[in-house]
Amino acid sequence: MNIAARLRLAIGILVAVALFGTAGFHFLEGWTWFDGFYMTLTTMATVGYGEIHPLSHAGRIFNSFLIVAAVIGAGFTIATFSQALLEFEFGKLFGRRRMEHELAKLSGHYIICGAGRVGRTVARELHDRGESCVIIEKDPVRARWAEEQKIPVIVGNASSEDVLAKAKIDRAEGFVAAVNSDAENLYIILTARGFRSDLKIIARASEEEATSKLLRAGATQVISPYFFVGRRIAHLFLRPNVLDFIDTAFGSERLDIEIGEVRIPEQSRLVGKNLADSMIRQQAGVIVLAVKNAEGKMVFNPAADSVIRAGDCLIVIGGDDRLKKLESLAGPTARS
Repeated sequence: MNIAARLRLAIGILVAVALFGTAGFHFLEGWTWFDGFYMTLTTMATVGYGEIHPLSHAGRIFNSFLIVAAVIGAGFTIATFSQALLEFEFGKLFGRRRMEHELAKLSGHYIICGAGRVGRTVARELHDRGESCVIIEKDPVRARWAEEQKIPVIVGNASSEDVLAKAKIDRAEGFVAAVNSDAENLYIILTARGFRSDLKIIARASEEEATSKLLRAGATQVISPYFFVGRRIAHLFLRPNVLDFIDTAFGSERLDIEIGEVRIPEQSRLVGKNLADSMIRQQAGVIVLAVKNAEGKMVFNPAADSVIRAGDCLIVIGGDDRLKKLESLAGPTARS
């Protein structure tokens, strides 16, 4: 029996004893319901006020059993509440220690500032894909969502250097500024950029004019939810079939395909080959949509004679198992 059930049982026992005592004094001694309840209450509380009316022999026998029942019920209730308090305090203590242990192990993770709708969506997507992330949220109520999802969370201000240091920003792979205020996001980005100049920072912008300010503050990219909603509404009119395909492939219905990226290391056997000779489509079963080279230039729908170079990032579409095949094909272990 869990502690919540025991608490309910303890309260139920006390109520039952009170009702039993009240009814007993009413029917055995002929007292009013209030006098019976008052006598039962003083007996259960052991305050020693004395009998409000003289008790008969039967009444004293009944009262003896009532005293024993009240003592047992009170003892069980005190023990249950004490256990609940200890479990709560120890739970908080061990929860903090577990969280600190998880934070100490973080490396190559993503820091998400804000547990609002945007932040929760980002955290959920990363968590579902097996990526490590930590949420920073100053509102304890919102932070409780992350605790329920077993995602490490730090309750504090994300613009604080101490909080970012606690989130191991020096070992983070990416950083998301997704609080509701553009001004807060600005301060958060400035603080985060002060830690690391190479950190990829993606920020949420509520107002259109905030985009340029967030970029100047150090954000790598700025995303506006309202901008995407507006574009989607327009595309529902102009390109409904394209959106149907995207929703079916990557939305709730989820065909077994996704758009992924695979970076080509220097040791890869694909280096120096063109796309046609690499046999990527034949061996991995994926379609190359674009190639982004080491300098950051993106080539969409690359030609078959495009040469694959070390540092290139292949943007491909295919099933999850197909993407893994391509990673194996392009990785160091595939070197001939």
